[in-house]
Amino acid sequence: MKILIAEDDVHIRNGLSDMLSREGYTMITAENGKVALVKYQQEQPDFIILDIMMPELDGYSVCKEIRKHDEHTPIVFLSAKGEEIDKVLGLELGADDYINKPFGIHEVRARIKTIARRCLKAKQNSPDQTFQFGDLLVSPAELCAKREQQIIELSLREIKILMCLWQHKNQVVTRDMLFDCAWGYDHLPNSRTLDQHVSKLRKLIELDPVTPILIRTIHGAGYRYQE
Repeated sequence: MKILIAEDDVHIRNGLSDMLSREGYTMITAENGKVALVKYQQEQPDFIILDIMMPELDGYSVCKEIRKHDEHTPIVFLSAKGEEIDKVLGLELGADDYINKPFGIHEVRARIKTIARRCLKAKQNSPDQTFQFGDLLVSPAELCAKREQQIIELSLREIKILMCLWQHKNQVVTRDMLFDCAWGYDHLPNSRTLDQHVSKLRKLIELDPVTPILIRTIHGAGYRYQE
C-alpha cells in the first residue's frame, strides 16, 4: 500500500515515514499542502495522512480538493487542533479519522491498519467488474479468467488474491495484506496456507508456473503483480 504523508514538521514526517516503511508500506512525503496535491496527482496513493496547519495550503483545503473527484482514498488528519469543532469540520470535509497531536506511534499504526482494512473491504464488496491481469481477463462474477478462447475456472478466494494484487499493481503486496483481502482480518490462516493457494493459482494461470510472470515472489516481503 502506498501512503502519502503531508506534514511540515520534519521530525514527525520522517518518524512516521520510517515507522510505516518498516511495516512494508511504500511512503511518499510532502512538506506542505501544495506539494501534497502535486504528489497525490503524480503518485495516486492508497492512503493519505494530512497535517492541518501546513504552509502554502492547509490540510482542510487539500482534503477538500481531493474529495472533489476522489471519494474513496482514505484520509486521516493529524493535528494539534484538538477542539471539537476542528474534528467535526475535518470529518465533514470527508476525512475518515482525526488524530490529535501529540500521538502514540502505535496508535497511529493501528488506526491506519484498521481504516485501510475497512476501505479495502468496502472496495471488495463493490459491484463485480472484470479486470485485466496480464493477458487474462478476470471475471469475478463468473469466477473465472479468460485467455483468448481458454476459460480458467477459479475459486472466490483465488479471485480475491488476484484482485488484491491487481488493485496494488506494481507494488509489493505483503502477506498480511493478502490475508486481509482473501480471508478477512478476523481469520488468520498460517503462512503455508497462503503459499499453497498462490502455488495452485500459478499452476492455473501462469504459462510457465516454474518461472511465474504474473505473480512474482518478493522474498521476505510478499508478492507483486507487475503491469
